[in-house]
Amino acid sequence: MPELMETVLIERIRALIPDDRVEQKRMFGGTCFMVNGNMLVCASKRGLTARVGKDQEPLALSRPHAMQCRPTGRPMPGFIRIEPEGIETDDDLRDWVEMARTYVCALPPKAAKAKRPKPAKAAQ
Repeated sequence: MPELMETVLIERIRALIPDDRVEQKRMFGGTCFMVNGNMLVCASKRGLTARVGKDQEPLALSRPHAMQCRPTGRPMPGFIRIEPEGIETDDDLRDWVEMARTYVCALPPKAAKAKRPKPAKAAQ
């Protein structure tokens, strides 16, 4: 059932940001939506992670079902984890996506990392 919830959340996010500049990437145990190489939001079976920036963090943390993102036990400043109950309505989800867009769209584009060549197979 959690996988279905994640799939539905991904579709809801896609409906909110049909922008050509937004790319999807599997990361952090979920599906991240990226703008110019910067993470905007990440949908997973645990809910939503939104990159809102350090300045908006206090406001974001004052909202219901929101907490600081701590994937390794240490806080990730500017990243907020929202439990599924906090994004049940389309208005709630839209508010989180827009808060993240305000921050992320102001960031400079990340330079694409060069792909490492695959090692050649040994001759047998």
